[in-house]
Amino acid sequence: MKTVKEMSEISNVSIRTLRYYDEIGLLKPTDLTAKGYRLYDNKALEKLQQIMFFRELEIPLVDIKKIMENPDFDKEQILITQKSLLEKKRNRLNGLIDLINDVMKGVNTMSFEAFSNDDIQLIINHTLKCMSEENLKEQIKKYGSVEKYREILYTGFQNEQSMADLLKWYGSKEKIMEAVLGSTGEKEELTRQQNENDKVYQKMILARDTGNMDLEIEAVKDLSDVYKDMFKIDNARAILLDLAKEYLQNEKLAEATDSQYGNGCAIYVAKAIQNYFGE
Repeated sequence: MKTVKEMSEISNVSIRTLRYYDEIGLLKPTDLTAKGYRLYDNKALEKLQQIMFFRELEIPLVDIKKIMENPDFDKEQILITQKSLLEKKRNRLNGLIDLINDVMKGVNTMSFEAFSNDDIQLIINHTLKCMSEENLKEQIKKYGSVEKYREILYTGFQNEQSMADLLKWYGSKEKIMEAVLGSTGEKEELTRQQNENDKVYQKMILARDTGNMDLEIEAVKDLSDVYKDMFKIDNARAILLDLAKEYLQNEKLAEATDSQYGNGCAIYVAKAIQNYFGE
């Protein structure tokens, strides 16, 4: 048996709180001494751990009491559910901490100026320069001429939603320019990035098939690194959350991903991203 003081020291729950739990009938002491002091056994300690898990999930005491007094209360199933909810909370906090760290470093400060005509022409010229001869020929065939293709690229900068997305991903016009002009378009680089992306998706599928939450978290972190490298971006949170939304809303994109990596892959990746970043 443990005294209320020992119980408090073991659990980091204050003596005052333990007394209150007794008063409301949430956690009654196992026994009382001759002088009326509370005593607790190991079962009481286990019950206190359950209560602490529920409190961590911000569940009201009155609801915790109802749950634990339910005759169908399944301790093992509750622990599994609590573990899953706590992992999601941890992942959400991890994502928010990453974002705060980047903001403290001056990343994603959302300082945006419209692209000037010179900016746009510089980006278009660099894009055409980096394109493979084969890809450029395909675009010329599709649009009729290089000039027509340049017009299509220019029109993209008039799309307010596209510009808003870019700002959200990069944080400023300067960051966008730096990323675009820093891209080489080299085939070897693109192949390496695609191979890294494939490895991450294979890890995602393994995490899903084995139910390994730690591996899932590792895969999301790896995917974040791949996108940082691929898009020359400081923080991949916003772009990955947009990818998750696309997987959940765009059936064709989801089907294309599933056809490459297996049925249900797109939805699983979307949920994994949202779980990690707290969406």
